[in-house]
Amino acid sequence: MALVRADHEAASSNTSHSRCSHHVFLSFRGEETRYTFTDHLYSALVNAGFRTFRDEDELERGEGIRPELQKAIQQSRSSVIVISQDYASSGWCLDELVMILERNRTSDHVVLPIFYDIDPSHVRKQSGSVAIAFARHEKKQSLEKLNRWRAALTEVSDLAGMVLQNQADRHESKFIKKIVEVIEGKLCRIPLSVSPYLVGMQYQVENIISWLQDGSSDVSIYGISGIGGIGKTTIAQVVYNSFFRSFEGSSFLENIREVSEQPNGLVRLQKQLLADILKGRKVKVQSVSEGIIKIRDFISTKKVLLVLDDVDHLGQLDAVVGMRDCFCPGSKIIITTRHSGLLKASQVVKVHSVRTLNGAQSLELFSWHSFGQDHPVAGYVELSEGVVNHCGGLPLALQTLGSSLSGKTLDVWESALKKLNAIPNSEVLSKLRISYDSLQDDHDQNLFLHLACFFIGKDKDVVVKILDECDFYTIVGIQNLVDRCLVTINVNNVVSMHQMICDMGREIVRQESREPEKRSRLWHPKDSLKVLMREKKGSDTIEGLALNMYRYPVVLETNAFAG
Repeated sequence: MALVRADHEAASSNTSHSRCSHHVFLSFRGEETRYTFTDHLYSALVNAGFRTFRDEDELERGEGIRPELQKAIQQSRSSVIVISQDYASSGWCLDELVMILERNRTSDHVVLPIFYDIDPSHVRKQSGSVAIAFARHEKKQSLEKLNRWRAALTEVSDLAGMVLQNQADRHESKFIKKIVEVIEGKLCRIPLSVSPYLVGMQYQVENIISWLQDGSSDVSIYGISGIGGIGKTTIAQVVYNSFFRSFEGSSFLENIREVSEQPNGLVRLQKQLLADILKGRKVKVQSVSEGIIKIRDFISTKKVLLVLDDVDHLGQLDAVVGMRDCFCPGSKIIITTRHSGLLKASQVVKVHSVRTLNGAQSLELFSWHSFGQDHPVAGYVELSEGVVNHCGGLPLALQTLGSSLSGKTLDVWESALKKLNAIPNSEVLSKLRISYDSLQDDHDQNLFLHLACFFIGKDKDVVVKILDECDFYTIVGIQNLVDRCLVTINVNNVVSMHQMICDMGREIVRQESREPEKRSRLWHPKDSLKVLMREKKGSDTIEGLALNMYRYPVVLETNAFAG
């Protein structure tokens, strides 16, 4: 298997790129250059990896621009306008020019005029062949439209364009090569869209940046691991945006786990990787094995920055590690994963375990999403601190809960905080549950639920002794949970778990039934006592329960434990 995804469009200042289907819209007078200069230019742009749109309709055009061409202009990042001797004789071309320039004025759309066998001054002054063309137009068109066309020709002639006559030897092949180089410069790859609130990220990326700047010619791999929602992808995006222009090719393959599970998902990832490295040029891939061969060919010729986001299986990682010797010297590979065990099992040079945010950072990030500033507004400080404490420094939870409470009244905040203490936020839990669902079997899933409900804060050796007696293979099971970033064993040999991971496990059990006696585990002593007092013979469904007879002293019948 081989992986990866990019050609992402940036948000904020690059919002328009997210709607772009083409790199280049090619405008030209078909009767003059369709089968000659423009055809060669089109081929050169496509071969250079640019998705290029040209109108294939050779029939006589009607009045105005067809909707599909209007859409093509709006969805292109740039326009190359081939202005030839007879260009102005086509009212349709002039209408197209007007629309291109309007797009240029209202966005970051790039316009490159090419003056092919015509003097730019004739275009600017509407003299020569342009004057002859307008003499014919005056008989058919309104003064308003004529003025619009004239203004467009004047405007385009004032743009920084390229003139064939300025090519000393007039070799069109060299001229076309220069045009492609100019487009490459103007349409440099754009960065990924990243959250505007990167609180606490600088420290997290410093080591990765040092690794990227070490000047080594080795092909090395850096792993970023951590629980879901802790910011692994964001860290990788920040690093990628800072350095992708320093490499000859780059690709950010996002959501590998999710995409690879879809029909033909791995082939889609391979095709995306090839398109990214080849700057948009599409490569046909029929099978995973064919994709590997083609990727090997192309990665050997360019120093690339490759990010594999959310790798979930050893096979996905082995595919890249296995091609390590094929990468061009100096290439770098970054991997994000919830499965730290994959990184230990592979030849990953360095591994960074992402940390949760501290209290001050958490409150700042939460405040940006809930109040649009770096601190809570008056009257909401205590409630904000309550929500932040509940999140345990997990960026996903801070962002989700902050956004959900933004603009709400104090009574809604108070009610929401009470609900959170009883029922965790479903959007956050759905992201965290991915790690639980990806455990290899129900043995590890049941072990995780036992730990989440009963054994957090307990000595590992004690936990192993108890659960081994319950027919668990506890030592290997706990290691699997550690590898999945669901559990940690601290320096004192104590079993630990992030509070929201613990909440996720308990919520899985709570959703088994609305009636406590029909759930597999009861971790709250009140629920345990109610069931034992109500169910005189116990409950066969319950696999474990917690009691606190000091805090809740009652008399129980021994039969209540029979189940």
